[in-house]
Amino acid sequence: MSQVGHATARALLRRLAVEQAECRVPSLAAAIVRDGRPAWFGGRGRVDGAPPTPATQYRIGSITKSMVAVVVMRLRDEGALRLSDPLEAHLPGTPLGHLTIAQLLSHTAGLTAEPPTAWWERTPGVPVADLLERLGAGELKHRPGRRFHYSNVGFALLGELVARLRGTTWLKALQSEVLDPLGMDDTTARPRAPHATGYAVHPYADVVLAEPEHDAEAMGPAGQLWSTPHDLARWAAFLGGDTAGVLCGDTLAEMREPVGVDDGDSWSVGFGLGLQLYRPGGRRLAGHSGSMPGFLATVWADPADGVGVLFMANTTSGMNGSLLTDLLDILEEYEPRLPDEWQPVAADPGLLALTGLWHWGPKPYTLRLLPERALSLEPVGGGGRASRFVPQADGTWLGLDGYYAGETLRVAPDHLDLNTFIFTRTPYDPQAPVPGGAGDWHA
Repeated sequence: MSQVGHATARALLRRLAVEQAECRVPSLAAAIVRDGRPAWFGGRGRVDGAPPTPATQYRIGSITKSMVAVVVMRLRDEGALRLSDPLEAHLPGTPLGHLTIAQLLSHTAGLTAEPPTAWWERTPGVPVADLLERLGAGELKHRPGRRFHYSNVGFALLGELVARLRGTTWLKALQSEVLDPLGMDDTTARPRAPHATGYAVHPYADVVLAEPEHDAEAMGPAGQLWSTPHDLARWAAFLGGDTAGVLCGDTLAEMREPVGVDDGDSWSVGFGLGLQLYRPGGRRLAGHSGSMPGFLATVWADPADGVGVLFMANTTSGMNGSLLTDLLDILEEYEPRLPDEWQPVAADPGLLALTGLWHWGPKPYTLRLLPERALSLEPVGGGGRASRFVPQADGTWLGLDGYYAGETLRVAPDHLDLNTFIFTRTPYDPQAPVPGGAGDWHA
């Protein structure tokens, strides 16, 4: 599985070994994906007397949510729903029907974190009808849209939404639409051999206690699945952009856009549409963590760097939160990625003539031509309202990001019209539509 050099592999394995030994983890597996392919695997500890392998199953907990979210986004792309739809439009009869699908996906619906049942992670699950009957207005803890508040209940509702719209169970829909096309054959609802047993490690002695495992039923979409390092590496590649047609790239990018933040003062941890977001150092990671009795797992992808990283462990708690970023740091130190070679590309002469200096009033901007007829407009010297634009069939350009995301750019021979803002070749050109004829410059 290794595509890294011997020294890199040794440094990665040592970091994994330190984690397993110092945190007293019964078994621990980790992997790195680079450019969509497995680049390194390491395993420490024992599962049934042997080190874990890429085929050893672990429970992945809430990573399940990110996979269910992909099915929801597929339904959106097919036109079966809109993210702005209230839940009531597709799942009628609940007192929470006013919450939107986007709010549920991004944990901004204000729903309670846990269901009004017994401790759902450690007890047999209840049927969907039973859960829906128990949900009431009291499960709404915050005004919808006000803030990020993680909710397992929200993904139980999304799983039932998938089931209703697909006419099957959420699990069968996920299997046929996501897992099978990605070749994730060893990602299952219940464990299969070889699999790790989930353990709680005693805080003051080197002994372990086996943790329970049940079918979560209605809460299954929130954390039911088991997987392997091999399959989760494929999921990391998917999150990085290798979607194999399961989802279009633009939709996956939309899922990675921040909607809510979990630490508003510093914004290092947040949430998109079904995906957790993490910004350690200069990286922008997307993925999900998972925790169930006896198990911890996390998978991250860095699309900009073409790398993914994951770990799977059979312990309830106690691991160091820096393991995966440390592995990425080691990879970057030992085998830094080379930038892609620059090569010239053909340019439309008409668009080439548009490049260069433009002015928004007195402020100078630079217009650059990007691949595939896209444009970039940004202030000279940086800062301010910078955006990229992609061409549309009607001859206009659509804003991709920044202040002008979603806005329309129209090009005239002597000016740019960006949602009524006029950019001209000279500051406040008197011949421009607005604010043409504003007056003369003077001392």
